[in-house]
Amino acid sequence: MVASRSARERRAAAEAGPLARVKVDVGADGGLVYKISCSECVAKGHRSWSAYRPGADNGYMAAMDRWTFHLKEKHPAADAPCLAFLPAAEQRLHERREGRGPGPTS
Repeated sequence: MVASRSARERRAAAEAGPLARVKVDVGADGGLVYKISCSECVAKGHRSWSAYRPGADNGYMAAMDRWTFHLKEKHPAADAPCLAFLPAAEQRLHERREGRGPGPTS
């Protein structure tokens, strides 16, 4: 059974931890769009820092990888379940930079 959009949103919010605001929308192509924003950081003007990743099967992983890197860099004392996957996220980023595939953070 495929998880509902709200179930996916709850899962992502639980993984991202207390600093995250998570929203899962449906994009123009009918696919899911994962949005994770930081409740403390501002990127431009009044807008919160955020990761916005549409799509396919890797949208969740790409958004969560980007969020994990944000936590590590800007909130090193933060605790979130997604930080357990930091080594895997770093490996995907390394592979992407080495040109061995697009990886989920593209």
